Amino acid sequence: MTLRTDSPIALQLARHYADAHEAMLVGPSRDRLMTEFPPVEARRVTWQNWMSPPFNKWGFRHLARLRPSISVAAGNGAASDLPEAIEDLDGFSFESLCGLSVRLDEQLVASHCDAFIVVHQGKVKYERYFNGQTSNDRHIMFSVTKSLIGVLAEQLICDGVLNPELRADHYVPEFAGGAFADATVRQLLDMAVGIAYTERYDDPESESSQFGYACGFQPAPATHAQFASLYQYLPSLRKRGEHGGFFHYVTATTEALAWVMERAGGIACHELLARVWGQIGCQRDGYFMADPWGRGVAGAGFSATARDIARFGLLLANHGMYEGHAVLDPRAIDAIAQGSDPAIYAANEEFSAWTPGASYRSQWYVFNDHSPALMACGISGQYLFVDRDADLVIVKQSSLPEAISLFDPDNVRVLRALARHFKG
Repeated sequence: MTLRTDSPIALQLARHYADAHEAMLVGPSRDRLMTEFPPVEARRVTWQNWMSPPFNKWGFRHLARLRPSISVAAGNGAASDLPEAIEDLDGFSFESLCGLSVRLDEQLVASHCDAFIVVHQGKVKYERYFNGQTSNDRHIMFSVTKSLIGVLAEQLICDGVLNPELRADHYVPEFAGGAFADATVRQLLDMAVGIAYTERYDDPESESSQFGYACGFQPAPATHAQFASLYQYLPSLRKRGEHGGFFHYVTATTEALAWVMERAGGIACHELLARVWGQIGCQRDGYFMADPWGRGVAGAGFSATARDIARFGLLLANHGMYEGHAVLDPRAIDAIAQGSDPAIYAANEEFSAWTPGASYRSQWYVFNDHSPALMACGISGQYLFVDRDADLVIVKQSSLPEAISLFDPDNVRVLRALARHFKG
């Protein structure tokens, strides 16, 4: 296989993989962040820098030490057993976007992986940890959180609590005059809201940055400290065009959906998730970051161990069943797995180039080009991948230095290559 030298991205990727190969020969470097008492400034992780490299390698797995949080309780019993049938997948190779055949271990190192676990037919086949992370560390999942919320929303629909055809302002009158008022619940679920919003994480003026200030991800500059909570921020967003018939990824849309869910059922989203989390044998409590009014950040704020995220994935792979009893209605999972119109998703060139063959349904990426596979993902390299036909669950937690990275397409490629491998 030859390098696609006509592409600057291909050259950068190839260089990163070569560097990863060299780094593996040298061996891991020691993580010395936050080690002294107090830590010296150069190694001190704070609210101001926890999302920036190199501090994110510590910050992503210790967010509860920096920001207020809301626990999602694990059950009272022992953690469920995840039996092992280990395979040596270090040398498993996939075709990179750059045209090279890349080993799995090289891809994990190059893409700043912190945890990677592969579960096939209920057994752990491969499990690796990097950058000081352990199997008991909780790691922020960023927008994988959206997909957890999507499952809970579909469950509320199955329960008759939430009507997907009603407008958002039926549940939340505070949306009147704003972007979300006349969007249906289904349009919120499928990211089909006409809204003036840019998801530019490196632009302090963008709406996504304003979202980050309102929810407490980062301190707000004095010029942008106008919203004390997401409850104040969400009604301020303005409509652009009509709703429906397109895919427009907006984190605030998930927050609007969560508010609708809260009002429909009278229960906060962290409590809804706890009803599931407490029944699937999790080893630790998960937690949501809380905004300044104590509201869980539903679009990007959940942290958990890689193994516990895999347990949630196993619940989906097993049609909502855990040890013989139903935790989720299988109709909720089937509603997601049916996907949406791939042509609508394909019209978004940025996203479809990253995930060709996918559609978007209920806060999940659904691959429609063969058997349905579900993927949840978050910035800086967080993934939950569930292929029910292959009986496969994969979790990846990472601390990439950028929110959107040139490794993103290869992250998807390696997940799908592993699915083909285990399908045989």
